[in-house]
Amino acid sequence: MYGLYMIEVAVSDARNRLEEMIDVSRRCGEPISVTRHGRRVAVIVSPEHFERLVDTANDVEDRRELDAVRAEADYVPWDEVKATLGLV
Repeated sequence: MYGLYMIEVAVSDARNRLEEMIDVSRRCGEPISVTRHGRRVAVIVSPEHFERLVDTANDVEDRRELDAVRAEADYVPWDEVKATLGLV
């Protein structure tokens, strides 16, 4: 998604220009990598981007949990539940 072209800024620079960094991230929609000694220590993202990331992570986790339950073979398929309850 993002790679070598993510905007990077040093912690000291971000500290002095935080409001500007937030505006840039919101305006362009791209995350801004905050670095210390050349290593990423934080990322500034817009609230919308953050929400999409959280939603995607939750979806992935839900799918993993569903796959784990199905692997146990200790579940009742939804179609069978509906039939049992007379919902079909």
